[in-house]
Amino acid sequence: MTSEAWLKSFLTEHAGVAGSVHFLDGELLKLSASVNLPPPVVRLTETIPKGKGMAGLAWERDEVVAVCNLKNDQSGDVRPGAKAVNAQAALAIPVRDEAGQLRAVVGIAFMGEREFSAEELKQFERSADALPPRG
Repeated sequence: MTSEAWLKSFLTEHAGVAGSVHFLDGELLKLSASVNLPPPVVRLTETIPKGKGMAGLAWERDEVVAVCNLKNDQSGDVRPGAKAVNAQAALAIPVRDEAGQLRAVVGIAFMGEREFSAEELKQFERSADALPPRG
């Protein structure tokens, strides 16, 4: 299964409206698949360094980065380009290999504002762990 097919399935399963898959490649996250991201956002997120934007922060912190409203976020975790996505709540989910090392970050965005419980975040992590290897 391609990462784009997997991402479409992941979005359907979790009622997401947009998403992305970035695989770790050396010292950068590289975009492997995107669904419903505006072309300027795709261009801005083709490569992501550690610590930049939601995906880079998920990598740096080794934990899910959650935002309840992309457009009104004041945390500094959301880069200006991400605010162009037609969604509100969003997650950047680190995906680890068998050794526990980061191998990818999955992004998912939702239409409405949303708070996420710790258990929900764990469920999203477990689901994202099913991401197939880059092929």
